Amino acid sequence: MASSIHERRSPSRRFLPPDPKVHEPYRLTPQLALRVGILGALALGIFGLLFFRLWSLQVLSGDSYLAAAQNNQIRTVRVEAPRGAILDRKGRTIVSNVPGTAVQIWVSDLPKQGRYRMLGRLAAILHVPLGRLAREVDGAKGDPLTPITVKTAVHEPQVYYLSEHQTEFPGVRIVGTFLRGYDYQAMAAHVLGYVREISPEELKAKRKEGYRAGDKIGKAGIEAAFDRYLRGLSGTAQIRVNSLGVPQSGLEPREDPHPGRAVKLTLDVGLQRAAERALREGIKIARANKSYNAAGGAIVAIDPRDGAIRAIASNPTYKPSIYVGRIDPDKLKPLLDPNVAKAQNYRGLNRATDGLYPAGSTFKPVVALAAMQDHLLAPYEYIQCTPEKRYGLDQFPFKNWNPFTNQAMDLRTALAESCDTYFYDVGNRYYERGPAWWTRMQDWARKLGFGEKPGLDIGGDAAGLLPTPAWRKKTFKTPIDKAWNPGDLIQLAIGQKDLQVTPLQMARFYATLANGGKLVTPYLVSAVERPGTNGAPGEVEQAFAPKPPTPTGLDPGAVEAVRSGLYAATHSGNGTSVGVFGNFEVPIAGKTGTAEKVTQLPGYPSGHQEDQAWWCGWGPYEGGSFNGKPPLVVCALIENGGHGGTSAAPAALRVFEEWFGVRARQVSTEVRTD
Repeated sequence: MASSIHERRSPSRRFLPPDPKVHEPYRLTPQLALRVGILGALALGIFGLLFFRLWSLQVLSGDSYLAAAQNNQIRTVRVEAPRGAILDRKGRTIVSNVPGTAVQIWVSDLPKQGRYRMLGRLAAILHVPLGRLAREVDGAKGDPLTPITVKTAVHEPQVYYLSEHQTEFPGVRIVGTFLRGYDYQAMAAHVLGYVREISPEELKAKRKEGYRAGDKIGKAGIEAAFDRYLRGLSGTAQIRVNSLGVPQSGLEPREDPHPGRAVKLTLDVGLQRAAERALREGIKIARANKSYNAAGGAIVAIDPRDGAIRAIASNPTYKPSIYVGRIDPDKLKPLLDPNVAKAQNYRGLNRATDGLYPAGSTFKPVVALAAMQDHLLAPYEYIQCTPEKRYGLDQFPFKNWNPFTNQAMDLRTALAESCDTYFYDVGNRYYERGPAWWTRMQDWARKLGFGEKPGLDIGGDAAGLLPTPAWRKKTFKTPIDKAWNPGDLIQLAIGQKDLQVTPLQMARFYATLANGGKLVTPYLVSAVERPGTNGAPGEVEQAFAPKPPTPTGLDPGAVEAVRSGLYAATHSGNGTSVGVFGNFEVPIAGKTGTAEKVTQLPGYPSGHQEDQAWWCGWGPYEGGSFNGKPPLVVCALIENGGHGGTSAAPAALRVFEEWFGVRARQVSTEVRTD
């Protein structure tokens, strides 16, 4: 009976499986049921607590936590480093930094809907072209974390408006920046250069050097050539922004920026200003003497001992500040638009280093040295200076600038009075020696720095042109034009025809005469300095020693013969610039030049020629110092300025007056040719 009951009850699911070691019954006991109930209630309570907590987070506090999450976006930004200053040789600041405000756009924070409508409003407020701004934004889609600088030097009313309407311009930030400040406005503009934001092409080439999009980079002159020292090293900071890109905190520095180094020049501020004033005065004098098309020029002043440039002026000029902040396209036209540039006589051209001109009579000392070195001329040999001479099979006439001179002259007198027919004879001697001699004069000229770049440390210097038979054959097409004739060397002997030189090349050559025969390499930068602290002067980090002067192989006697002739040009009775320098307290030696150049001017026929006025020389004549100042070479050019003794020599005198601290007692206003 018991076994039958057991068989019927075993299949029931309410009992535990039979265990031979345990006595019946196998059903759930009350104690066990109580325990299970307690555990179930506890689990249900815990679930209820979790449910109510989640409900509280999502429903009751959801908005506050969402706002906190949206505001907790940390962004790392680059902090611009102050650019280094540019100083003159005495440490006086020429280019500095001034604080400014810039507006940037973070493309990643721009709204997807209404983006271009917002950009249109921003462009109208900042007065920038919408098309350019839209192209920059579209081009930055591949790099959404690099901000775009919309405008620098933003005015206060614009800053206030954007600050008050931040929510209407998501992704737009107002940041502090540094702008270049020019303490002397347009002074030395061509050599200082300017700074702008790096272009995509430059960025591609310089990314490995640490440049990034939005960085500022020197574009010309000192700013470009020494950008690696001037630019400094950017720092980093963090800022908290909300989902719209609106800043919710101030910048928190992470890595401080390192300011750029100061670049110290060889320029002297006082002399540079005097040179630029002298240029304007020379142009005014030329116009007063009926050279009405005088409209520009250049002056170079260098130390003949090592080539340090003390002043380098070019006229007309421009203000580098036009590249700072908002760029006015109209102000840039004289520099970028070919038609406007031509109409305004090429303000962006540095005539001192890039202007190409025939040298005229200032080249005669080169010819004299070459002829003496080649034993074609003796310094005390007499050659008849006549109103004209004829050469070639057709006996073509070559005229002297002074039609009333007819006397035998040695080299000293020929240089002093600048006799053309004397030097025609020298040039013809080279031609008559045959083809092997047709480039000997040019070979010596090349040794003296012509036909090649002077090697200026900031670059941009032109090589000019030394005409040769090979050059003529390569350049021209017809047999007549390809031929090398007597006139090519005869006119080269007075610095005319195809010869092209720069004022810097001429100053370099006259430095060779001043120092006794060594060719210097002109330079503008003397050192890089670390900024001083607490107003202390900077410390030299790297000095740039001048290149040692190069021996030219000139015979000292030949050099002295030329030097003597150039002193006579400023002090003898018939010297071409004696009226300017004859009564000056500092003994000056130098040479005038009046070089004819084909110049196309409005209202003039094709092939019209203008005289380029030159004067180049040095002082003190014997070297040494005067009033504690070392010797100085000055080369002045007045473009279309007429005769060298009339306009260029007085301009050079003003530079000497400033350098040596003395004033000329009397300057003749007599019109003198060549």
